[in-house]
Amino acid sequence: MKNQEANKNPEFLEYVFELNGDMAVHEALQLSVNEIDALDIAQLTRIGLKTYKKDKWTIHTILQHLIDWERIWCFRAIIFARGEGSIPDAHDQEIMGANSNANELSIEQLVHELRVVRQSTIMMFESFNKAILETNCVFFEYEMPLYTIGLTIRAHQIHHFNVIKERYLPLDQ
Repeated sequence: MKNQEANKNPEFLEYVFELNGDMAVHEALQLSVNEIDALDIAQLTRIGLKTYKKDKWTIHTILQHLIDWERIWCFRAIIFARGEGSIPDAHDQEIMGANSNANELSIEQLVHELRVVRQSTIMMFESFNKAILETNCVFFEYEMPLYTIGLTIRAHQIHHFNVIKERYLPLDQ
């Protein structure tokens, strides 16, 4: 894909900025760890494999989805940070979710893994200097500065934690 074909202001970035406010990427990622630590593991465990609607993901699958996509976004970030030059492919979250074994893992395991992955993400972003953070990243259909990948990771977490709060926590009756 040629650079001029990419959307230079992807619509989802407005949502990312809205969810993160005026935070810098380092601050947003640090705050995201507090948000992970605030999860009520006991409550999520009680909800177990219930879903709010047929064919929706379980909380387990949502957590695995966050872990998987954070790893994908970090892979993309490192490709751009190191000037590797390729354009990462798109991935299908539905196929990935259907093929995860998340429902075989405990909520505690998944939350722990999410926290560990996030700590690794924080360390990676802390290693990037200003020039790297401002590197232009061209994806399969859009482009954005590298630092927005970190903001996207937190916004993605906020979005799914809101879904859990609004649609899954009421199942704990």
